[in-house]
Amino acid sequence: MSKTSITVAYGDGIGPEIMDATLKILDAAGAQLDIETIEIGEKVYLRGGTTGLEESAWDSLRRTKVFLKAPITTPQGGGYKSLNVTIRKALGLYANVRPAVAYYPFVETKHPNMDVVIIRENEEDLYAGIEHRQTEQVYQCLKLITQPGSEKVIRYAFEYARSYGRKKVTCFVKDNIMKLTDGIFHRMFDEIGKEYPDIEKETWIVDIGAAKLANSPEEFDVIVMPNLYGDIMSDIAAQISGSVGLGGSANIGDQCAMFEAVHGSAPPLAGKNLANPSGLLLAAVMMLQHIGQPEVAARVHNAWLKTIEDGIHTFDIYREGISKQQVGTKEFAEAVIDRLGQLPEKLPPVAYKEAPKLHAVLKQRQKQKKELFGVDIFLDWDKGTAEELGKALEQFKAGNLKLRVITNRGVKVYPGGLPETFCTDHWRCRFHAEPGETIEHRQIVELYNQLVAAGYDCIKTENLYLFDGEPGFAAVHG
Repeated sequence: MSKTSITVAYGDGIGPEIMDATLKILDAAGAQLDIETIEIGEKVYLRGGTTGLEESAWDSLRRTKVFLKAPITTPQGGGYKSLNVTIRKALGLYANVRPAVAYYPFVETKHPNMDVVIIRENEEDLYAGIEHRQTEQVYQCLKLITQPGSEKVIRYAFEYARSYGRKKVTCFVKDNIMKLTDGIFHRMFDEIGKEYPDIEKETWIVDIGAAKLANSPEEFDVIVMPNLYGDIMSDIAAQISGSVGLGGSANIGDQCAMFEAVHGSAPPLAGKNLANPSGLLLAAVMMLQHIGQPEVAARVHNAWLKTIEDGIHTFDIYREGISKQQVGTKEFAEAVIDRLGQLPEKLPPVAYKEAPKLHAVLKQRQKQKKELFGVDIFLDWDKGTAEELGKALEQFKAGNLKLRVITNRGVKVYPGGLPETFCTDHWRCRFHAEPGETIEHRQIVELYNQLVAAGYDCIKTENLYLFDGEPGFAAVHG
């Protein structure tokens, strides 16, 4: 078997220890790897690299297209951006795959039959990281959900389920509140799901879905969801299956892939030979499947299962009466190596085939008619009441653009607002035409200029569009 080139980063905190343990196990198992090492994380940040990654590292990642990454520490404060988010977005790693499996009775859990795979959208949502401070009191973070981004990860979830013999795919969203952003994710799920009649489908609002997952995870199989929900729920799933320390993940794109533990760098444990390498090791098992070495993946995974079954545990999962021996990071790796070639006797052994190469195929869609209907102009204003602001803004018009409503933190305060509504210094003033009337961009500019000339602090605008006659903007609360 020819060697496969991969890029490896040892990371921060416990990263170097668990990476060293993982690579020793892979080598002993016969993995054919040609390793290129790059430096990432805190040292790079503190040298002035705001992404946590040297420019030269991109050459390695683009050459090997496979990245095995240990956890890193992102310094708090300053302009540091998440390295994980940067890599996922830059390399197009749109699907984050996180299995959560119970290893009862050897790892304590209330859910002995849990076997769930969470597939998280990996590039969009609030993780776009587009934030602004707009007034003295108000901060904003933009939630970006796209139709093609939703379509890609949802199709991947269905293809994953079919390839691995999974029976059901569930979608978690919050489209009872976020009707446009989570709404498009839900609509893509329903549309794409029709192409997979052999797979059961269901959708849950994320809050009650999260409660059901925490209480009865055995009712789920594959779950697909937007980025933020997926990040939160995959950690919860890993923890209730037994330990976040056992969670590995794959970040999959059409050209590149990254494999990492679910947990962080745990600086307090660094250098103490305490950390559990299992999360990174199981991520490496997923990597071996991805690069076409499934027999080695199964050899490593079965040896790991036998080690867990034999009660050889690190401190995080050690339990009196269940565990037989508490060991450190190095000793755990040695125990796994000693069991290479063995199969677990009580836990089900695994057998792998090469992971299917799943590529995003986007539907060709007919372009919709887009018409300008109005504008939301946001003001920083603290000189009076909503009623006073509304009366003052009624005088400003441009063509068919007229003031229709003012909101504060999303709820209507003019006309006909309630005196009990708490208001900040951040006002959304919605101007639009009557249905059937048309406006032009120059009228929005004219209106904006009128407000600025009158002394108003216009901090942001959002154009209001109709798509095939349907509003492309949310209605107003109240």
